[in-house]
Amino acid sequence: MGKGKGFLGKIFEPDTEGIEEDIDEQGYVESEDGDTGNKMILLEPRAYSESQQIADHLKHRNSVVVNLKRVTSDQAKRIIDFLSGCIYAIGGTMQKVGVGIYLCAPKNVNVQGKISEDNKDKEKEPAEEEIEW
Repeated sequence: MGKGKGFLGKIFEPDTEGIEEDIDEQGYVESEDGDTGNKMILLEPRAYSESQQIADHLKHRNSVVVNLKRVTSDQAKRIIDFLSGCIYAIGGTMQKVGVGIYLCAPKNVNVQGKISEDNKDKEKEPAEEEIEW
C-alpha cells in the first residue's frame, strides 16, 4: 500500500471536494458572505422528510418557528425528536409557543421569557373527560 491512510482511510474519509461551506468548532455552518444568521424562518412541514431542512436552517444560525399542524401526531413526534437532537448538538433552545408550534433557536439567539399553557381552562372542564369509557 504506500504512504497515507491506507485503504480503510480512503473509504471512511468524507468526500469534501466541492463543498464550499466552512463548519466552525461549534458545528455551525459559516456562510461565505459572512451572514451570522439573523433570519427568522417560518415552516410548516408536511412530512418527516422536511425536518432536515429545519436542521439546515439551525446550522446556518437562523431561528425557526415550526408549525406541526399539517402532519400526523406520529410524524410530529418524530420531527420533535429529530429537532431535539439537533438543538442539543448545536447548544440551542426549543420552546413550545402554542399547540403544535415550536420555536427552535441556535446558540447565538437569546430567547427571553416563556409562554405558559393556559391550565385554568383545563381545571374548569368536568372531570368526566379524564375517564376512559
